[in-house]
Amino acid sequence: MKADDTPQKTMDEYIAEFPRDIQGILEKIRATIRKAAPQAKETINYQMPTFTLEGNLVHFAAYKNHIGFYPTPSGIEKFKQQLAVYKGAKGSVQFPLDQPIPYELIGQITEFRVRENLEKAKTKKKKGSV
Repeated sequence: MKADDTPQKTMDEYIAEFPRDIQGILEKIRATIRKAAPQAKETINYQMPTFTLEGNLVHFAAYKNHIGFYPTPSGIEKFKQQLAVYKGAKGSVQFPLDQPIPYELIGQITEFRVRENLEKAKTKKKKGSV
């Protein structure tokens, strides 16, 4: 769907590569994640917009017919009932572009991932200080 395969350097550059309607969806996903994880940093990992907080938090990407959301396998597992209506895999889910994007669910999954990453970091620091 992008014009070329040149890797993007920022989330803004990534989003700008898409048609306006898709840009709107991507910006709303970005804002949803930002609200759920205000302390997270934006970057590009695996050529996808990524939020990091004590490691990778969530990734998302636009494709021809869907938005891919990548909250790691734990994020998928925790919300498997709500995500059951979507195609997905161990660490990803596809939100079809011809259906409403579940922004509230994206926010809930992101909040879960924030708690998970912060808890892992806390445990890691405790082990390191012993």
